[in-house]
Amino acid sequence: MVSVPEGLRIDLHTHSSRSDGTSPPAELVAQAAAAGLDVVALTDHDTADGWAEAAEAARAYDITLVPGMEISCRHEGRGVHLLAYLADPTHPPLAAELAAILEGRTGRMPRIVERLRDVGIDITEADVHAVSGDAAASGRPHVADALIRAGAVRDRDEAFARFLGPSGPAYVRRHATPLVEMIGLVRAAGGVPVIAHPWGRSSAPVLQPDDLAALAGAGLVGVEVDHQEHAPADRARLRGIARDLDLVVTGSSDHHGTGKVDHDLGCHTTAPDQLARILTAAAEAARGAGRSAVLPVGGVLGG
Repeated sequence: MVSVPEGLRIDLHTHSSRSDGTSPPAELVAQAAAAGLDVVALTDHDTADGWAEAAEAARAYDITLVPGMEISCRHEGRGVHLLAYLADPTHPPLAAELAAILEGRTGRMPRIVERLRDVGIDITEADVHAVSGDAAASGRPHVADALIRAGAVRDRDEAFARFLGPSGPAYVRRHATPLVEMIGLVRAAGGVPVIAHPWGRSSAPVLQPDDLAALAGAGLVGVEVDHQEHAPADRARLRGIARDLDLVVTGSSDHHGTGKVDHDLGCHTTAPDQLARILTAAAEAARGAGRSAVLPVGGVLGG
């Protein structure tokens, strides 16, 4: 078992401007250090584009970076997000699937804009790209930001509630990998798969105890329990399910900068012994796949 010192403050779910966060990767790492974190994971949606910049900042600020991603999946007809820690993003099968997911984000943009124009919202694809900046792909949060800039909504929450959510007039489905398949791809790439906010969104009906047990059998390593979208009672129940299934328990902010309120860095954290289990599982997955391990960077745990 890899050893992680007690007393560390660890946040394993954050986003930069390389997906739908609002801070560049280096700035996000600086903010994490200023917030008193010892370890932070960068988990942009479906991309590792921010890892190099974040790693350089982690060394400068003496904070440990855990490279990760939050991958869009589908399970039993529902969208599910999978956190993938320390997976090699160049592993060809994983890289191909990530490229397909990102293309799905970008490819649906013209249809989303067209549907918004059909209901009287006058924005263009150029308006969306103007706010997405250096993101790996333009997604719905960037459309929301364009709507805010146009004065059509107050914030991202209103944009999703009125227009962009599954029941909204501008919703367009896109490619998402079957969850069990992605769990296998992450493990084959030497990574550690953890379900993000399982009961915080529409995924809850397909992530009940029996479902999580089946996913554990397919290689799932952990569940994100402590999250702002989980009520205290749900956190307690999920913690018990994780204990029964011997799954890792994580806690995280799901920080997006100014793009998501009430998700301050470090508002939920992961226990050091649970990070130790993730690091151990990553080393075992890399050995099992015959791959070089992706390692944390900087700080007390990294190189």
